[in-house]
Amino acid sequence: MEDLTNRMDCTAFSAKIEELKAQIAQIIVGQQQGVDLILTSLLANGHVLIEGVPGVAKTLMAKLTAKLIDAAYSRIQFTPDLMPSDVLGTSVFNLKINDFEFKKGPIFSEVVLIDEINRAPAKTQAALFEVMEERQITIDGTSRKMSDLYIVIATQNPIEQEGTYRLPEAQLDRFLMKITISYPSPDEELTILKRHHENSGLTCLDEVRPILTKDDILQFKQLINRIIVDNSLLQYISDIIIATRNSAAIYLGASPRASVALLNSSKAYALLQGRDFVIPDDIKYLAVPVLQHRITLSPETEMEGKSAATVVRRLADNIAVPK
Repeated sequence: MEDLTNRMDCTAFSAKIEELKAQIAQIIVGQQQGVDLILTSLLANGHVLIEGVPGVAKTLMAKLTAKLIDAAYSRIQFTPDLMPSDVLGTSVFNLKINDFEFKKGPIFSEVVLIDEINRAPAKTQAALFEVMEERQITIDGTSRKMSDLYIVIATQNPIEQEGTYRLPEAQLDRFLMKITISYPSPDEELTILKRHHENSGLTCLDEVRPILTKDDILQFKQLINRIIVDNSLLQYISDIIIATRNSAAIYLGASPRASVALLNSSKAYALLQGRDFVIPDDIKYLAVPVLQHRITLSPETEMEGKSAATVVRRLADNIAVPK
């Protein structure tokens, strides 16, 4: 076992993150887990999918995260009639130069919020495959690279909602995490009502100023490479992933991409907690958001009414934790 004493100064990073969380808390009551997971995805250079019923601040959380970063931002509202060209852009004939000119779509940004991503049909969903995986878009034979800081934050309503489409498995796999936003607790609900009734403690989103710069985030991402992961923890991640492939409750288990996603997420989450090393609890905590959208349950499990999150949590609980 390696010496796990801190060897990296996380003071500057921790101060920025605490300032970020404090600003978020002024606008959003509760949802601390969702905030932590979004920040973890940002540091791990991964896209995030936020799911929840209407009215639980999914879009607000995504917009606020974008506002707190000094980077180019765009929002795309997905609808059933949205075409791929509406997202990616298209070539338009320019009479002045007597040639076609490419007009970039809203996907060309640094922080991209896609609202209600599962309301668009499959052909529009497929338009996101390349940019989410390779951070580039190829149109008319020309590849256009995205910024070093590029993250898609998508929201979706539960699939049972009317007028929604199930996301393709290949697209789901491109999201580092799927975060499920639940209803607030009774105390949080009361706090929300008091804030609105008294019109106090409310911060307008337009008043929010960026806390993190693009350079800050790129610098913090470099720290991820210095996070220590013991070999026993690599085995722990492997055991969890293999368990999803051998479970009778799961028809299709997690891929090697899921293994890497769980590793990178754990390193980012450790840094978010002010540590330069990963502990087993980091991996166990992140197993559900990283894996729940990457597995397919067996028909029998679905008939029993079990969710992917429940199955993953149970599998992780049954894996021996490294000492």
